[in-house]
Amino acid sequence: MENVKPEEPVQDNAASGPLQPEPATVIGQAEPGPKAPVEAAPNPEGASSRIEVPPKLIDQVIGQERAVEVIRKAAIQRRHVMMIGSPGTGKSMLAKAMAELLPKEELQDILVYPNSDDPNNPIIRTVAAGRGKQIVAAHKIEAKKKVQFRNTLLLILIIGIIGYAFITYQWLMGIIAAAFVFMALRYTMPREEGMVPKLLVANDVKSNAPFIDGTGSHAGALLGDVRHDPFQSGGLETPAHDRVEAGAIHRSNGGVLFIDEINTLDPHSQQNLLTALQEGEFPITGQSERSSGAMVRTEPVPCRFVMVAAGNLDAIQGMHPALRSRIRGYGYEVYMAESMEDTPENQQKYIRFIAQEVKNDGKIPHFDKSAIDEIIREARRRSNRKGHLTLKLRDMGGLIRVAGDIARQEGATLTTAAHVVTAKKTARSIEDQVSDEVTRHLREYEMTVVEGTRVGRVNGLAVTGSDAGSVLPIMAEVTPAIGKEGGEVIATGLLKEIAQESIKNVSAILKKFTGKDVKNIDIHIQFIGTYMGIEGDSASISVATAVISAIEGIPVRQDLAMTGSLSVRGDVLPVGGVTYKIEAAAKAGITTVLIPRMNINDVLIEEQYKSKVTIIPVDTIDEVLKHALVPENMDGFLSKLRKMAIRSTSVFAEAPATNTTTA
Repeated sequence: MENVKPEEPVQDNAASGPLQPEPATVIGQAEPGPKAPVEAAPNPEGASSRIEVPPKLIDQVIGQERAVEVIRKAAIQRRHVMMIGSPGTGKSMLAKAMAELLPKEELQDILVYPNSDDPNNPIIRTVAAGRGKQIVAAHKIEAKKKVQFRNTLLLILIIGIIGYAFITYQWLMGIIAAAFVFMALRYTMPREEGMVPKLLVANDVKSNAPFIDGTGSHAGALLGDVRHDPFQSGGLETPAHDRVEAGAIHRSNGGVLFIDEINTLDPHSQQNLLTALQEGEFPITGQSERSSGAMVRTEPVPCRFVMVAAGNLDAIQGMHPALRSRIRGYGYEVYMAESMEDTPENQQKYIRFIAQEVKNDGKIPHFDKSAIDEIIREARRRSNRKGHLTLKLRDMGGLIRVAGDIARQEGATLTTAAHVVTAKKTARSIEDQVSDEVTRHLREYEMTVVEGTRVGRVNGLAVTGSDAGSVLPIMAEVTPAIGKEGGEVIATGLLKEIAQESIKNVSAILKKFTGKDVKNIDIHIQFIGTYMGIEGDSASISVATAVISAIEGIPVRQDLAMTGSLSVRGDVLPVGGVTYKIEAAAKAGITTVLIPRMNINDVLIEEQYKSKVTIIPVDTIDEVLKHALVPENMDGFLSKLRKMAIRSTSVFAEAPATNTTTA
């Protein structure tokens, strides 16, 4: 643990003098365990340039060992796979890797032929890969010969008619007769080019099984479609078979069909997709209002593909139950890891990831040791877990490319730590930029208070998006109960389900601390500036502190902010995003932050904020109140806290043993 120091006395603004809390562990920054050093690269080209990038995609995947194992098994057995997890964790990369691993079966070309018996029911034929183009080319040559022969005969006939007219001096009649014959033959003779088959799916140039990304496809693009024909008669119409278009399920025949966010497909498309999975073939017909509707319907088209579905956790709820059952019954389900342990072995994998990104980009310089160390440090920060590295590699890849762009712009031969630090400022997320802008606006209108004390007002902390913290002012007011029931807790600020439940849990803490019957009062809680809503219970200790302050009339320090969940027994439970929350408090000018003790090792703030903020870990709500409240009667206040702690201990001693979980 870095920068461990005893807590300094907190000055009381009341006349009673300074408040002297009991000693507490104070940290400026917490490292997630010992950090294994990365070996320096002796070559002048940079450390990442020495790393060999595996040729196969499956070997380039890092941190997803279980998913890699499943993909290898599924590829051998041609099983379907569903991968669920956060964006940027490697789902699409694993799907592409699966296409490389599929057994080298004989791929096929798919042709559609005109049907002389029923033009609206084109015929489907499959041939070996590469044969399709040859067949179409041969038919085109044959059709061209027939057209040339027909045109030659037509020309000879017209010349004969016109010649006869000249001989008999019936010029006008000859021209009219020639025109009539030309038009009659033009529209009555068969169109040879309309009899040429169409190549629906070509696999002549593919060395691996096809990989088709059907993410976000509408019904026609996914299942195949029939193009609209504005000319329906008069000999100008396009042949039905020539208007048939293959869908993603047909183009992935013998390979992999990847669909991300599968729950966004409409139920009709999911049902048809299920049929294609079960039957291994699916006829093509009109799928949209701009197609030729149901008039044209081909024979069944082969679509024996391996399905790789992906999405977030909410994708499971939006999936067709039968489709999920099909994937689960004939394949695997995988949950993607969001982080991996921070070990020397995994750090080496991260270095290889950097080398892969540099190679794939092809335009940025390699990274030296200092830049690699900074990237790994940022991976620790973004993991939000002690002793872990983030696996949201798409975001990390973006940071690597921005840092490389900055180095290239400066003409540097290597990307250094300075470039990475600059890139972190340049490549900030929208949520982080919005958070800073909101903080500035709140300071301008004096809505963010960071000095003095206030009754019923607490600076809470929140996370916006995945990497942006913000200060969340919370205000509480107590009024006499109105109505028969009374004792209402009224919270405003777009609170979502979990946040609303956490507000209800606060009432138990209020009864324990105040000893008052809350049925006689209404408690009003307001979250300031929560335009996007509050999700989660990380503001629980802030709410409890604000309400107790309002009930007891005890001021709250405004140079202090806090975050933490709260159990009904008064335990402060761990929360997520503590690093970003602490940095947001430091940006706002707050000097002290209370966090759950179990989150100590999750803290990895930037160097620039270490001297600006003091971090105090707490275990129980009485510790929070001891640091946050500034009472006039210090002895009475501390006595009440001790009684509260004694009551909690006695309850714990009498309670049966239970399994505890963290929030």
